Amino acid sequence: MVKCLHCGTPTAAGILLYCKECISSGEEEIAEHLKRVHCTVREASGLPQVSGEEGPQCRVCYRSCRPAPGSRGYCGLRENRGGKLIHLAGTPSKGLLQYYYDPIPTNCVAEWVCPEKGGVPGRRKNLAVFYGACTLNCLFCQNWQYRSLAVRMPRFYSADELAAAADGQTACICFFGGDPAPQVPHALSAARRALQKKPDLRICWETSGLMSAPFFARVLDLSLQSGGTVKFDLKAWDKGIYFALTGGNNEQALKNFTLSARAGREKGVTLTVASTLLVPGYVDAEEVRAIASFIAGEDPAIPYTLLAFHPQFYMKDLPLTSRETALECLEAAQEEGLKRVRLANEHLLF
Repeated sequence: MVKCLHCGTPTAAGILLYCKECISSGEEEIAEHLKRVHCTVREASGLPQVSGEEGPQCRVCYRSCRPAPGSRGYCGLRENRGGKLIHLAGTPSKGLLQYYYDPIPTNCVAEWVCPEKGGVPGRRKNLAVFYGACTLNCLFCQNWQYRSLAVRMPRFYSADELAAAADGQTACICFFGGDPAPQVPHALSAARRALQKKPDLRICWETSGLMSAPFFARVLDLSLQSGGTVKFDLKAWDKGIYFALTGGNNEQALKNFTLSARAGREKGVTLTVASTLLVPGYVDAEEVRAIASFIAGEDPAIPYTLLAFHPQFYMKDLPLTSRETALECLEAAQEEGLKRVRLANEHLLF
Protein backbone atom coordinates (compact mmCIF):
# COMPACT_ATOMS: atom_id res chain seq x y z
CA MET A 1 0.00 0.00 0.00
CA VAL A 2 1.15 3.58 -0.68
CA LYS A 3 0.41 7.01 0.72
CA CYS A 4 -2.76 8.66 -0.54
CA LEU A 5 -1.91 11.35 -3.08
CA HIS A 6 -4.44 13.69 -1.46
CA CYS A 7 -4.17 13.26 2.32
CA GLY A 8 -1.01 11.22 2.79
CA THR A 9 -2.67 8.33 4.60
CA PRO A 10 -0.67 5.12 3.94
CA THR A 11 -3.71 3.03 2.98
CA ALA A 12 -4.00 3.45 -0.78
CA ALA A 13 -3.52 0.94 -3.57
CA GLY A 14 -0.81 1.87 -6.05
CA ILE A 15 -3.18 1.68 -9.01
CA LEU A 16 -5.70 4.04 -7.37
CA LEU A 17 -3.32 6.45 -5.56
CA TYR A 18 -6.13 7.65 -3.28
CA CYS A 19 -7.50 6.26 -0.01
CA LYS A 20 -11.07 5.27 0.68
CA GLU A 21 -12.00 8.50 2.46
CA CYS A 22 -10.69 10.76 -0.28
CA ILE A 23 -12.39 8.69 -3.00
CA SER A 24 -15.66 8.87 -1.08
CA SER A 25 -15.41 12.67 -0.94
CA GLY A 26 -16.40 12.81 -4.61
CA GLU A 27 -13.84 15.45 -5.57
CA GLU A 28 -13.88 15.96 -9.33
CA GLU A 29 -10.11 15.69 -9.74
CA ILE A 30 -10.10 12.28 -8.02
CA ALA A 31 -13.12 11.07 -10.00
CA GLU A 32 -11.43 12.01 -13.28
CA HIS A 33 -8.26 10.21 -12.21
CA LEU A 34 -10.26 7.04 -11.48
CA LYS A 35 -11.90 7.19 -14.91
CA ARG A 36 -8.47 7.39 -16.53
CA VAL A 37 -7.26 4.43 -14.45
CA HIS A 38 -10.08 2.22 -15.68
CA CYS A 39 -9.63 3.33 -19.30
CA THR A 40 -5.94 2.46 -19.09
CA VAL A 41 -6.65 -1.00 -17.65
CA ARG A 42 -9.28 -1.70 -20.29
CA GLU A 43 -6.94 -0.59 -23.07
CA ALA A 44 -4.15 -2.81 -21.76
CA SER A 45 -6.52 -5.79 -21.87
CA GLY A 46 -7.70 -4.99 -25.40
CA LEU A 47 -11.25 -4.30 -24.20
CA PRO A 48 -13.51 -1.32 -25.04
CA GLN A 49 -12.99 1.59 -22.66
CA VAL A 50 -16.44 3.19 -22.69
CA SER A 51 -20.04 2.19 -23.30
CA GLY A 52 -20.71 4.59 -26.21
CA GLU A 53 -23.69 6.87 -26.76
CA GLU A 54 -24.05 7.10 -30.55
CA GLY A 55 -25.34 3.81 -31.95
CA PRO A 56 -28.14 1.24 -31.57
CA GLN A 57 -28.80 0.36 -27.94
CA CYS A 58 -27.99 -2.97 -26.32
CA ARG A 59 -30.49 -3.93 -23.62
CA VAL A 60 -28.79 -6.95 -22.05
CA CYS A 61 -27.15 -5.32 -19.02
CA TYR A 62 -27.40 -2.13 -17.01
CA ARG A 63 -24.89 -0.24 -19.18
CA SER A 64 -27.31 -0.04 -22.13
CA CYS A 65 -24.35 0.49 -24.47
CA ARG A 66 -24.76 2.39 -27.74
CA PRO A 67 -21.46 1.79 -29.51
CA ALA A 68 -20.44 4.11 -32.34
CA PRO A 69 -20.11 2.71 -35.88
CA GLY A 70 -17.22 0.25 -36.01
CA SER A 71 -17.00 0.10 -32.20
CA ARG A 72 -18.00 -2.45 -29.59
CA GLY A 73 -19.98 -2.17 -26.38
CA TYR A 74 -18.30 -2.34 -22.98
CA CYS A 75 -18.32 -6.15 -22.68
CA GLY A 76 -16.78 -6.50 -26.13
CA LEU A 77 -19.49 -8.84 -27.41
CA ARG A 78 -21.67 -6.36 -29.34
CA GLU A 79 -20.49 -4.38 -32.33
CA ASN A 80 -22.03 -1.61 -34.40
CA ARG A 81 -21.72 -2.63 -38.04
CA GLY A 82 -23.27 -0.12 -40.39
CA GLY A 83 -25.74 1.07 -37.79
CA LYS A 84 -26.81 -2.46 -36.82
CA LEU A 85 -25.95 -4.04 -33.48
CA ILE A 86 -24.24 -7.39 -34.09
CA HIS A 87 -24.03 -9.91 -31.24
CA LEU A 88 -20.60 -11.56 -31.52
CA ALA A 89 -21.47 -13.88 -28.62
CA GLY A 90 -24.03 -14.30 -25.88
CA THR A 91 -26.88 -15.49 -28.09
CA PRO A 92 -28.49 -18.96 -27.83
CA SER A 93 -26.40 -20.11 -30.78
CA LYS A 94 -23.10 -18.64 -29.59
CA GLY A 95 -21.78 -18.62 -26.03
CA LEU A 96 -18.24 -17.51 -25.22
CA LEU A 97 -17.32 -19.74 -22.29
CA GLN A 98 -15.46 -22.62 -20.76
CA TYR A 99 -17.14 -25.30 -18.67
CA TYR A 100 -16.00 -28.02 -16.32
CA TYR A 101 -17.33 -30.23 -13.55
CA ASP A 102 -16.92 -29.61 -9.83
CA PRO A 103 -17.57 -32.41 -7.34
CA ILE A 104 -20.34 -31.89 -4.79
CA PRO A 105 -19.87 -30.41 -2.28
CA THR A 106 -18.36 -27.83 -4.60
CA ASN A 107 -16.30 -24.70 -3.93
CA CYS A 108 -19.30 -22.48 -4.67
CA VAL A 109 -19.69 -19.52 -2.29
CA ALA A 110 -23.28 -20.63 -1.65
CA GLU A 111 -22.19 -24.20 -0.86
CA TRP A 112 -22.86 -23.84 2.88
CA VAL A 113 -26.60 -23.34 2.26
CA CYS A 114 -26.97 -25.57 -0.80
CA PRO A 115 -29.59 -28.36 -0.57
CA GLU A 116 -27.20 -30.63 -2.50
CA LYS A 117 -24.52 -30.39 0.21
CA GLY A 118 -25.64 -33.52 2.00
CA GLY A 119 -25.36 -35.53 -1.17
CA VAL A 120 -28.10 -37.09 -3.26
CA PRO A 121 -27.53 -40.58 -4.72
CA GLY A 122 -26.52 -40.35 -8.37
CA ARG A 123 -26.02 -36.56 -8.25
CA ARG A 124 -22.30 -36.10 -7.83
CA LYS A 125 -21.22 -33.00 -9.70
CA ASN A 126 -21.87 -29.39 -10.60
CA LEU A 127 -21.62 -28.09 -14.15
CA ALA A 128 -19.57 -24.90 -13.71
CA VAL A 129 -19.99 -22.46 -16.62
CA PHE A 130 -17.27 -19.80 -16.83
CA TYR A 131 -18.43 -17.00 -19.15
CA GLY A 132 -15.76 -14.97 -20.94
CA ALA A 133 -17.09 -11.44 -20.54
CA CYS A 134 -18.09 -9.01 -17.80
CA THR A 135 -19.97 -5.77 -17.23
CA LEU A 136 -17.33 -4.50 -14.77
CA ASN A 137 -13.60 -3.82 -14.68
CA CYS A 138 -12.64 -4.97 -11.17
CA LEU A 139 -9.05 -4.01 -10.42
CA PHE A 140 -8.81 -6.87 -7.91
CA CYS A 141 -10.51 -9.45 -10.16
CA GLN A 142 -9.94 -12.99 -8.90
CA ASN A 143 -10.95 -14.45 -12.28
CA TRP A 144 -9.22 -11.95 -14.57
CA GLN A 145 -8.43 -14.75 -17.04
CA TYR A 146 -11.86 -14.26 -18.59
CA ARG A 147 -10.37 -11.28 -20.44
CA SER A 148 -8.36 -13.54 -22.73
CA LEU A 149 -11.59 -15.18 -23.84
CA ALA A 150 -13.29 -11.82 -24.41
CA VAL A 151 -10.43 -10.64 -26.62
CA ARG A 152 -9.46 -13.85 -28.50
CA MET A 153 -12.90 -15.52 -28.66
CA PRO A 154 -11.27 -18.92 -29.30
CA ARG A 155 -14.30 -21.20 -28.93
CA PHE A 156 -18.08 -20.90 -28.87
CA TYR A 157 -20.74 -23.27 -27.51
CA SER A 158 -24.38 -23.22 -28.48
CA ALA A 159 -27.03 -23.45 -25.79
CA ASP A 160 -27.78 -26.97 -26.99
CA GLU A 161 -24.14 -28.03 -26.64
CA LEU A 162 -23.92 -26.65 -23.13
CA ALA A 163 -27.22 -28.22 -22.08
CA ALA A 164 -25.97 -31.59 -23.32
CA ALA A 165 -23.06 -31.34 -20.85
CA ALA A 166 -25.55 -31.70 -17.97
CA ASP A 167 -25.51 -35.49 -17.77
CA GLY A 168 -27.21 -37.90 -15.39
CA GLN A 169 -24.79 -37.21 -12.54
CA THR A 170 -25.14 -33.45 -12.73
CA ALA A 171 -27.04 -31.93 -9.83
CA CYS A 172 -26.80 -28.27 -10.72
CA ILE A 173 -25.54 -25.73 -13.21
CA CYS A 174 -23.75 -22.64 -11.94
CA PHE A 175 -23.25 -19.68 -14.29
CA PHE A 176 -20.38 -17.37 -13.33
CA GLY A 177 -17.26 -15.92 -14.94
CA GLY A 178 -16.43 -13.07 -15.75
CA ASP A 179 -20.12 -12.67 -15.24
CA PRO A 180 -23.16 -14.26 -16.85
CA ALA A 181 -24.77 -10.82 -17.33
CA PRO A 182 -23.37 -10.01 -20.82
CA GLN A 183 -24.37 -13.48 -22.06
CA VAL A 184 -27.55 -14.00 -20.07
CA PRO A 185 -29.65 -14.80 -23.21
CA HIS A 186 -27.34 -17.76 -23.85
CA ALA A 187 -27.41 -18.89 -20.21
CA LEU A 188 -31.20 -18.74 -20.02
CA SER A 189 -31.55 -20.71 -23.23
CA ALA A 190 -29.06 -23.38 -22.10
CA ALA A 191 -30.75 -23.66 -18.69
CA ARG A 192 -34.18 -24.14 -20.22
CA ARG A 193 -32.92 -26.82 -22.58
CA ALA A 194 -31.12 -28.62 -19.75
CA LEU A 195 -34.25 -28.54 -17.58
CA GLN A 196 -36.32 -30.03 -20.38
CA LYS A 197 -33.93 -32.96 -20.51
CA LYS A 198 -33.33 -33.18 -16.75
CA PRO A 199 -36.14 -31.50 -14.75
CA ASP A 200 -34.48 -32.06 -11.35
CA LEU A 201 -31.49 -29.79 -12.11
CA ARG A 202 -30.89 -26.73 -9.96
CA ILE A 203 -30.01 -23.53 -11.82
CA CYS A 204 -27.67 -21.22 -9.91
CA TRP A 205 -25.88 -17.96 -10.62
CA GLU A 206 -22.83 -16.13 -9.29
CA THR A 207 -23.09 -12.56 -10.49
CA SER A 208 -22.65 -8.88 -9.74
CA GLY A 209 -26.37 -8.66 -10.49
CA LEU A 210 -26.16 -6.16 -13.33
CA MET A 211 -28.51 -7.75 -15.86
CA SER A 212 -31.23 -5.49 -17.20
CA ALA A 213 -34.52 -5.88 -15.31
CA PRO A 214 -36.36 -7.93 -17.99
CA PHE A 215 -33.55 -10.48 -18.22
CA PHE A 216 -33.10 -10.64 -14.47
CA ALA A 217 -36.79 -11.47 -14.06
CA ARG A 218 -36.18 -14.58 -16.19
CA VAL A 219 -33.11 -15.47 -14.12
CA LEU A 220 -35.25 -15.42 -10.98
CA ASP A 221 -37.99 -17.50 -12.56
CA LEU A 222 -35.58 -20.28 -13.54
CA SER A 223 -33.87 -20.42 -10.15
CA LEU A 224 -37.19 -20.41 -8.30
CA GLN A 225 -38.55 -23.10 -10.58
CA SER A 226 -35.51 -25.33 -10.12
CA GLY A 227 -34.69 -24.70 -6.45
CA GLY A 228 -31.43 -22.93 -7.29
CA THR A 229 -29.82 -19.81 -5.87
CA VAL A 230 -28.77 -16.38 -7.09
CA LYS A 231 -25.52 -15.34 -5.41
CA PHE A 232 -24.88 -11.60 -5.55
CA ASP A 233 -21.34 -10.25 -5.32
CA LEU A 234 -22.03 -7.00 -3.45
CA LYS A 235 -18.63 -5.42 -3.96
CA ALA A 236 -19.11 -2.13 -2.10
CA TRP A 237 -21.83 0.19 -0.85
CA ASP A 238 -20.39 3.67 -1.35
CA LYS A 239 -20.82 4.63 -5.00
CA GLY A 240 -17.38 6.23 -5.19
CA ILE A 241 -15.67 3.16 -3.78
CA TYR A 242 -17.71 0.89 -6.03
CA PHE A 243 -16.59 2.83 -9.10
CA ALA A 244 -12.97 3.03 -7.96
CA LEU A 245 -12.77 -0.74 -7.53
CA THR A 246 -14.96 -1.85 -10.43
CA GLY A 247 -15.40 0.96 -12.94
CA GLY A 248 -19.16 0.54 -12.61
CA ASN A 249 -22.31 1.53 -10.75
CA ASN A 250 -24.18 -0.62 -8.23
CA GLU A 251 -27.66 0.88 -8.62
CA GLN A 252 -29.08 -1.89 -10.84
CA ALA A 253 -27.46 -4.57 -8.68
CA LEU A 254 -29.27 -3.28 -5.59
CA LYS A 255 -32.57 -3.12 -7.46
CA ASN A 256 -32.17 -6.68 -8.69
CA PHE A 257 -31.13 -7.82 -5.22
CA THR A 258 -34.36 -6.40 -3.80
CA LEU A 259 -36.40 -8.28 -6.41
CA SER A 260 -34.57 -11.52 -5.63
CA ALA A 261 -34.83 -11.11 -1.86
CA ARG A 262 -38.56 -10.47 -2.01
CA ALA A 263 -39.17 -13.37 -4.39
CA GLY A 264 -37.36 -15.76 -2.05
CA ARG A 265 -39.13 -14.43 1.02
CA GLU A 266 -42.54 -14.77 -0.61
CA LYS A 267 -41.83 -18.38 -1.55
CA GLY A 268 -40.20 -19.18 1.80
CA VAL A 269 -37.00 -20.49 0.16
CA THR A 270 -33.28 -19.63 0.21
CA LEU A 271 -33.10 -18.08 -3.23
CA THR A 272 -30.81 -15.10 -2.59
CA VAL A 273 -27.25 -15.37 -1.28
CA ALA A 274 -24.72 -12.54 -0.94
CA SER A 275 -20.98 -12.14 -0.58
CA THR A 276 -18.46 -9.32 -0.22
CA LEU A 277 -14.70 -9.42 -0.76
CA LEU A 278 -12.88 -7.60 2.05
CA VAL A 279 -10.45 -5.46 0.01
CA PRO A 280 -7.88 -4.02 2.46
CA GLY A 281 -8.17 -0.27 2.89
CA TYR A 282 -11.37 -0.01 0.85
CA VAL A 283 -14.00 -2.56 1.90
CA ASP A 284 -13.96 -2.43 5.70
CA ALA A 285 -16.43 -2.74 8.57
CA GLU A 286 -18.11 0.52 7.60
CA GLU A 287 -18.81 -0.72 4.08
CA VAL A 288 -19.91 -4.14 5.33
CA ARG A 289 -22.24 -2.55 7.89
CA ALA A 290 -23.98 -0.55 5.17
CA ILE A 291 -24.33 -3.60 2.91
CA ALA A 292 -25.55 -5.78 5.79
CA SER A 293 -28.11 -3.17 6.81
CA PHE A 294 -29.47 -3.17 3.26
CA ILE A 295 -29.64 -6.98 3.16
CA ALA A 296 -31.29 -7.20 6.58
CA GLY A 297 -33.85 -4.64 5.49
CA GLU A 298 -34.95 -7.06 2.78
CA ASP A 299 -34.62 -10.32 4.73
CA PRO A 300 -32.34 -10.92 7.76
CA ALA A 301 -32.24 -14.66 6.92
CA ILE A 302 -30.35 -14.12 3.66
CA PRO A 303 -26.96 -15.90 3.89
CA TYR A 304 -24.02 -13.50 3.69
CA THR A 305 -20.39 -14.56 3.17
CA LEU A 306 -17.39 -12.34 3.88
CA LEU A 307 -14.46 -13.34 1.70
CA ALA A 308 -10.82 -12.85 2.62
CA PHE A 309 -8.85 -10.96 -0.02
CA HIS A 310 -5.96 -12.39 -2.00
CA PRO A 311 -3.85 -9.94 -4.05
CA GLN A 312 -4.70 -10.30 -7.73
CA PHE A 313 -4.59 -8.47 -11.06
CA TYR A 314 -3.91 -4.73 -10.58
CA MET A 315 -4.07 -4.83 -6.78
CA LYS A 316 -1.19 -7.15 -6.10
CA ASP A 317 0.40 -4.54 -3.85
CA LEU A 318 -2.38 -4.85 -1.26
CA PRO A 319 -1.94 -7.20 1.70
CA LEU A 320 -4.16 -10.12 2.64
CA THR A 321 -7.18 -9.28 4.75
CA SER A 322 -6.24 -9.13 8.42
CA ARG A 323 -8.04 -11.34 10.90
CA GLU A 324 -8.82 -8.25 12.95
CA THR A 325 -10.57 -6.57 10.01
CA ALA A 326 -12.46 -9.75 9.11
CA LEU A 327 -13.77 -10.15 12.65
CA GLU A 328 -14.79 -6.48 12.77
CA CYS A 329 -16.72 -6.97 9.53
CA LEU A 330 -18.34 -10.14 10.83
CA GLU A 331 -19.45 -8.35 13.98
CA ALA A 332 -20.79 -5.39 12.00
CA ALA A 333 -22.90 -7.65 9.78
CA GLN A 334 -24.31 -9.47 12.79
CA GLU A 335 -25.06 -6.22 14.60
CA GLU A 336 -27.16 -5.13 11.63
CA GLY A 337 -29.43 -8.12 12.22
CA LEU A 338 -28.25 -10.72 9.73
CA LYS A 339 -28.83 -14.22 11.06
CA ARG A 340 -26.57 -16.19 8.73
CA VAL A 341 -23.12 -14.67 8.28
CA ARG A 342 -19.81 -16.48 7.87
CA LEU A 343 -16.17 -15.85 7.09
CA ALA A 344 -14.74 -17.78 4.15
CA ASN A 345 -11.17 -18.26 2.92
CA GLU A 346 -10.05 -17.99 6.53
CA HIS A 347 -6.74 -19.59 5.65
CA LEU A 348 -5.84 -16.31 3.91
CA LEU A 349 -6.31 -14.17 7.02
CA PHE A 350 -3.21 -13.01 8.84
